[in-house]
Amino acid sequence: MDEQVLAAMARWPDVPHVFGWLSLTHQGKWRLHPNADALAHLADRSLLPSPGEPISSHTILNFINKNYEGDAQGRWYFQNGPQRVFVRLDTAPYILHTTTDTQGTLQLTTHNGLQVTHVRQWLLADEGSLFAQTEHGPGVISGRDLEAVLTLLITEDNISLLDRLERTPDATGPFVVTNSFHGDAQSGETLLQRCPNADIAATLGFQRNPQP
Repeated sequence: MDEQVLAAMARWPDVPHVFGWLSLTHQGKWRLHPNADALAHLADRSLLPSPGEPISSHTILNFINKNYEGDAQGRWYFQNGPQRVFVRLDTAPYILHTTTDTQGTLQLTTHNGLQVTHVRQWLLADEGSLFAQTEHGPGVISGRDLEAVLTLLITEDNISLLDRLERTPDATGPFVVTNSFHGDAQSGETLLQRCPNADIAATLGFQRNPQP
């Protein structure tokens, strides 16, 4: 977190938190909600979640990315100086992408530029999304990177998880997988389980629609 943000928090410790102004999309894009309506669909079930507006300023985007964290209740927020701006999560706190290092080896990186070096748990949702509990917090593999990640997760019978699911798509698991990403500091194996979509957030300990 920025030093000036920490200083502002210390100087003005009682600034009220705000909700409904910011969201994070499935693709890992920040969206501004000028009417503070990011959570309006919770009060009126006939409404779809507000899409918000894109943020084009690289300076603002970098500032949000650097000052983004979660609290003990599983609510994620952007610390805007002394004020905490809670974020509606369309999928998960982090959107995880594959990148390559200088040797061309695949690694995982969060949407705000943090390298993932440890995955403690994998969850495969009903509709096929793959979630991970990382050292930074819960994340979901970006759709365009899903096949590559499934290929790099090796099951106990020494085939990729992608091949295992293609051979037995109805297999319920759990599976024991070995992560073969560059930089994964964990030793041994990791459990991968199927999980109903409705239970993903509770299982990984985050709130998609944070409220006071």
